[in-house]
This record gives sequence, structure tokens and C-alpha cells, in this order.
Amino acid sequence: MEKSYMSMFLLLVAISCALAKDAGKRETKETTAKPKLPQTLSRGWGDQLIWTQTYEEALFRAKHSNKPLMIIHHLDDCPHSQALKKVFAEHKDIQKLAEKFILLNLVYETTDKNLSPDGQYVPRILFIDPSLTVRADITGRYSNRLYAYEPSDISLLYSNMQKAMKLLKTEL
Repeated sequence: MEKSYMSMFLLLVAISCALAKDAGKRETKETTAKPKLPQTLSRGWGDQLIWTQTYEEALFRAKHSNKPLMIIHHLDDCPHSQALKKVFAEHKDIQKLAEKFILLNLVYETTDKNLSPDGQYVPRILFIDPSLTVRADITGRYSNRLYAYEPSDISLLYSNMQKAMKLLKTEL
């Protein structure tokens, strides 16, 4: 009788160990299937580009490097921002031209009212020259949201980036 109890006990221990190993494997698979990547300053707008962390740092770098500053206002949960981000990040010419800018993307509003001349909406993109002047003359195609761009406006955004670079050479 004791042998049968001992056999039964060993059988239960073996089954428990086997189930515990399977449960451990399932947990490992679930956690490794979806790795959480660290958030970078690019926030998906171009991981190979150099982005500034704060508005103040961006202004300092623009002034001292004599490069124009491009500020992208967006929200992580805004479908319009997400659509523009995808097109911006995939556009090879924009990514190449963006290397010549000081870049900042903001998911919050700044206290500088010059960065919301016609309201606080997203996505909006403004250009600031090295003299720290907001380029109000470089706008998108909408009269009610002057600095808004949609994915279909990507060629206009590229043209405006070129304009910001060209104005930099002729005006400064």
C-alpha cells in the first residue's frame, strides 16, 4: 500500500513539474513576443535624425549652428499626426533634407505664443530661422490652419523645407 502511495505521489510531483515548466514557457513567449522599445526623441519621425530634447535647446542650437529650426507639434494619439508621421518618416528626400535642420518634435505646448500664431492644433509645423524669428511666411495650404500639413501635403512640406533653407542663404 505504501508503495502505491509513493508511486502516486511521485507521479503527481512529475506532472506538477511538467505543468510548471509549460506555464513558464508560455509566460516567456508572451513577454518576448512584444518587446517594449524605449521611446526616442524622434518619436518615430526619423530615428536616424538628430533631435533636440527641449525648445530652449533647439533655439540655442539653431542660433549657434546657423541652421533653421523645424518644430513639429503633434500628439501620440492623434490619427492625423500619426498619418503625417508615417509619410514623413518614409519620405527619403525629406529625411535627407531634415539633416540640415535643427529638429524638435513636441507633444506638448510651449509657453512661447509665437509657436501658435493661429491657434493650438496638431499636427502643425513651423520654421524658425537662426535669428530666432518664426517664419510666418512658410505655411501649408489651409487658410484656417496655416501651419497644418496632411499626408497628401508632403510635397508642399518638402518644398517649404527647401524654401526655409533657401531663405537662410539669401537673407542671413
